[in-house]
Amino acid sequence: MPAVLLLNLGSPSAPDVPAVRRYLAEFLGDPLVMDRPKNPFLRRLLVNGLIIPARVRKSARAYQSVWTPAGAPLTALSERLRAKLAAALSPRLPVLLAMRYGAPSIAEALRQAAGAGRLLVIPQYPHHAKSSWQTAVDAVLRLAPENAPGLRVEITPPYYADADYIAALHETLRPWLAQPRDHFLISYHGLPLRHIRESAPGQNYLGQTAATSAALARLAGLAPGSWSTAYQSRLAGEPWLGPDTAAELARLARAGKKNILLAAPSFTTDCLETLEELNLRARETFFAAGGETLHLAPCLNDSDAHVAFLKTRALRFLGLSTTNEP
Repeated sequence: MPAVLLLNLGSPSAPDVPAVRRYLAEFLGDPLVMDRPKNPFLRRLLVNGLIIPARVRKSARAYQSVWTPAGAPLTALSERLRAKLAAALSPRLPVLLAMRYGAPSIAEALRQAAGAGRLLVIPQYPHHAKSSWQTAVDAVLRLAPENAPGLRVEITPPYYADADYIAALHETLRPWLAQPRDHFLISYHGLPLRHIRESAPGQNYLGQTAATSAALARLAGLAPGSWSTAYQSRLAGEPWLGPDTAAELARLARAGKKNILLAAPSFTTDCLETLEELNLRARETFFAAGGETLHLAPCLNDSDAHVAFLKTRALRFLGLSTTNEP
């Protein structure tokens, strides 16, 4: 009996400084996330001696601003999605949830799946990046032999241009696109330009995000010039993909685009980067530049469209009927 594993990034266990410090240490300690300097000792010194002390209190306040009674938004929404997908598939096709950092852990999910014989992993990243999709997949493959010996692990690829994904994205955005607006800004998580230059054939993040935007625009019938793409969450120290989302919102406001629709398709689930970075901080930047209305469309989250997409994807990759699941 196969099992399905939904795999996402993760969140701290609490919105306080100690929990956020532990989370940042695990997250920023990942050499696929922080890959400079190359020397591991110097990298740990930079992360633990400079970056985390400088960021931990600010990050804790950010998490506090979006924390829910059910916990971190990413974790709570991901659990709701897991439960809905499990109900949509079958009691005989269990659905597990794991986070690359924090809980629920990948190791625990693998132990739960040990008796399944076959595990289909669906990373919740539409696009390939070594600091998101790749590190999550590598962790599963590294931890599987010791936590679930003999388990057959299969990984589904990024789905940035999958017609079913674009249709689910459009269905979620449809009510928002129907409202009057001056411009539609599509925001993706940023990457250093160096990562784009170093990407393997078929794994170019810039091209993949462009493909998502173009496919969505075609399906939604968006007129040329009515939408554009930007990149968020950049860090200092080297050139990143641009334009920067906050800076682009300010530019649009100054150009007379006062009513903006904003969406973030690189995130399948609302999280700190959407709820705090975009909905709070980027909103303030937009208003300060003269903007008047900023609508942030929700991520796919646990919507019926997202559940239907994941159900179809899971059954297809498992070689099961999409109408008569096991």
